[in-house]
Amino acid sequence: MLRRTYNWVLEWAHTPYGAWALFAVAFAESSFFPIPPDVLLIALSVSRPEKSFRYAAVSSVGSVLGGIFGYVIGLYFMDAVGHHIVEIYGLADRYAYIQQLYRQYDAWAVGIAGFTPIPYKLFTIAAGAFRIDFLVFVIASVISRSARFFLVGLLIYKYGVGIKALIDRYFNILTVAFTVLLLLSFIVIKFVL
Repeated sequence: MLRRTYNWVLEWAHTPYGAWALFAVAFAESSFFPIPPDVLLIALSVSRPEKSFRYAAVSSVGSVLGGIFGYVIGLYFMDAVGHHIVEIYGLADRYAYIQQLYRQYDAWAVGIAGFTPIPYKLFTIAAGAFRIDFLVFVIASVISRSARFFLVGLLIYKYGVGIKALIDRYFNILTVAFTVLLLLSFIVIKFVL
């Protein structure tokens, strides 16, 4: 079923409604949908590299708005809907751990989840359920989701079709490496400056 959903998402890249579908997938993935928007973002950007930044912007806006929807689910509907979504993805055992991360790191937890392959939907729902500051949540989401999607857009714009296979194969490793570098740079800034 997941493979069929993945193929269905990719098919939108070959329609005139690809950008709208990208927005919808980015929105849905941030709160309940299993397929990340990167799949469609890459397909659309490879087909039209000159529009890769536009597609990255569409992904970013859709994802942040979807994250806000996830926050609302956690804030107002955790008992009715949120726990069910968390259980569907087999993440119930990680929920307590996510709560601990929020208590300790707040915006960093959202930022890291927004950029890395960690299921962002779990963090958006948890942010509402744990009632973290909404403005902090939105700012961390805008920064992390935009960084993720614009990085993909930049790579495709600069290197074209050839970079697609590299991104597909090493996406998780690349995002984790970038996140580690980002965290190290913040640590250096904090202790050196």
